[in-house]
Amino acid sequence: MMLEIKVLEKVLETALKTGGDFAEIFEEKNYRNSISMLNGKVEDVNSGVRRGIGLRIYHGLESVYAYTNDLSEENLIKTAKQLSAAIDDQQVIEHVKLQEVTYENAHPVTLYPKTFPMEKKVALLKRANDAAMAYDAHIQKAMSFLMDEEQHVAIANSEGRYIQDTRVHTRLGVTVIAEDGDLHETGSCAPGSSKGMEFYEEALPEETGKEAARAAMQMLYADDCPSGTMPVVIENGFGGVIFHEACGHALEAAAVAKGQSVFCGKLGQKIASECVTAVDDGTIPNAWGSENIDDEGNFQQRRVLIENGILKSYMIDRLNGRRMGMESTSSSRRESYKYETTSRMSNTFITEGNDTLEDMIAGISYGLYAKSLGGGSVDPSTGDFNFSVREGYLIKDGKISKPVKGATLIGNGADVLMKIDMVGKNVLRAPGMCGASSGSIPTDVGQPPLRVSAMIVGGKEGGSANE
Repeated sequence: MMLEIKVLEKVLETALKTGGDFAEIFEEKNYRNSISMLNGKVEDVNSGVRRGIGLRIYHGLESVYAYTNDLSEENLIKTAKQLSAAIDDQQVIEHVKLQEVTYENAHPVTLYPKTFPMEKKVALLKRANDAAMAYDAHIQKAMSFLMDEEQHVAIANSEGRYIQDTRVHTRLGVTVIAEDGDLHETGSCAPGSSKGMEFYEEALPEETGKEAARAAMQMLYADDCPSGTMPVVIENGFGGVIFHEACGHALEAAAVAKGQSVFCGKLGQKIASECVTAVDDGTIPNAWGSENIDDEGNFQQRRVLIENGILKSYMIDRLNGRRMGMESTSSSRRESYKYETTSRMSNTFITEGNDTLEDMIAGISYGLYAKSLGGGSVDPSTGDFNFSVREGYLIKDGKISKPVKGATLIGNGADVLMKIDMVGKNVLRAPGMCGASSGSIPTDVGQPPLRVSAMIVGGKEGGSANE
């Protein structure tokens, strides 16, 4: 059970007694489980429950925030008084009357993780592990995990809005190590969804294990990648991490409102090639980054960020919207009640184009095909980034040539957006976890295959893009 509405009303009224002009309560009850396995043996099992509330008060363009896991009415009123002491306007506030908003769940779940026996979860993980180890004799180690989470939230604010949501996530991941003498390579695969355990009827654990092993074996005997500036074709799915990191964060109001984004003041202007349209869509049924409502209680939206190269929208939360003089786009998200919410991405991707992967590659005499990307870093204030290529291949004379390892893509998000000259048809999204000031949250990244006319590729020292 969540807190009674009459208690929430008292807390909100108390929070506003010193002059705040808006107050909000975010209540959370979270059930989380995880299992890790090494070479078929369960290494660790963790289960936990997290419950608490976060209380926020606005005063003009500023906010104060506090959280507690003591949900007694006495403590909640005390917390509200302590927090409101940071504001001193002596304003008289009218009575808060909450009205619950109801809606139809857009992300149905069939098999809730809490009802799924632990031994069946272990069996799923074992299937993935065994498929990875059986792929090739050179696969020497398989590390796998399975996590599930059921989060219940309720949001109440001083405007009288009260709304609840239940978010369910599950994800299975496998990382393998392939060895041959002194050669070592890793491969990984980790699908996830905002579904229950029924997800593994479509995302078969065996396929996850095989894909991780395939990627490791493909790179085990790869040559070092040469360095230089060259055309790069980036595959769909997790290839979208470049847009997410180098451009997406710069379109969040948390950066724009502070003047810390390269895209400040550029609404209506061309910031990308005409073949680029990008969206952030939190409404996709059961997608990893989807929710019925954002963490300020607003219904999720499909946000067109860039349309045919023109900047159309930022991702905006309530507070930064105040600072920017713009309405919220339902983009407010947080990891838990312990974090003050702010503008964040949900499922962010470049949409379908008109080109084929074959045509992209055929037009390159010498370049790189980045089939899968790994980790990287980015400076959100400038958009400068570097990302490792987890699985890459040289392109020679319009054809995919040999596999290469050690490649890094180096560039600037705004620059790369303008240099995308071909966009493919088959959009694919991939799950990830995104960390920022409001914690770590599930987000999907994605794109169809696309071609960047020129990028700096870091590789083997002394290598050449013209060899």
